[in-house]
Amino acid sequence: MTDLLKLSDLSAEEILDILNLADQLKYEKYNNIEHKLLAGKTLGMIFQKASTRTRVSFEAGMYQLGGSALFLSANDLQIGRGEPIEDTARVLSRYLDGIMIRTYKQSDVETLAEYANIPVINALTDYAHPCQVLADLMTIREYLGSFSGTKMCFIGDGNNMANSLIVGGIKMGMSVSIACPENYKPDADLMKWASENGNFECIPDVMKAAEGADVLYTDVWASMGQEGEAEIRRKAFEGYQINSKVMSVAKENAMVLHCLPAHREEEITAEVFEQHAKEIFDEAENRLHAQKAVLVKLMGNK
Repeated sequence: MTDLLKLSDLSAEEILDILNLADQLKYEKYNNIEHKLLAGKTLGMIFQKASTRTRVSFEAGMYQLGGSALFLSANDLQIGRGEPIEDTARVLSRYLDGIMIRTYKQSDVETLAEYANIPVINALTDYAHPCQVLADLMTIREYLGSFSGTKMCFIGDGNNMANSLIVGGIKMGMSVSIACPENYKPDADLMKWASENGNFECIPDVMKAAEGADVLYTDVWASMGQEGEAEIRRKAFEGYQINSKVMSVAKENAMVLHCLPAHREEEITAEVFEQHAKEIFDEAENRLHAQKAVLVKLMGNK
């Protein structure tokens, strides 16, 4: 692994290796065992989309690993005034040890990685959210003990979260079901791959998709950059909500995950959210530990 651009680039063994290291780093943090594995290293963090969890977890993670992080908004860089991504990649490679980018187009991340000679981490695009799903997988294993024989159901927009959850779930041997409206399905090529490589379905029926699920997952109906579609999406996704009725057809003691921020009473009821707040905020915390593992794997001394 030289970059983390999307989960489909990683083998199941590479994902498990990251999760195992994340568990170890989490254990060490809670037991006050220092792990300055990136001492003297610097991560540049390019943000073309705002963030709470991504910025704080990466910045804190680099500090805990003994390195430093630079916050670089589009307004701080010449990329915001038209400098090509190719040139930005080549310049930053001269100064930094790694680049993290949170942006819109997956192609921009791919181009950045092509021209940079240092590791590039995709911290979110409209196509994929690999760092979030590594944290999700870490949380699922913490709660369930194993991925074997488990079913994950995602309810809502077939967006970057759905795309990456499909890949992560199938690669870990989970059954994956997606419940979404007909016009809001995940990436067609990813669904075809999932159908050929595991137990996968994408259907409009929320109750059928959630039946027997060990993990229920949702995300906002209108993601960042889609604010202008909010009302259209609110109508399209009516009924695509994790609520007590949906919970009743899932496994008893099924866990609920949400990548946050959450819009209570839209994609999830306040009641269900608060009942499952512990696993949701454990999931949010695990962004820190999973990303530290990625940073060590990419930027640590081999």
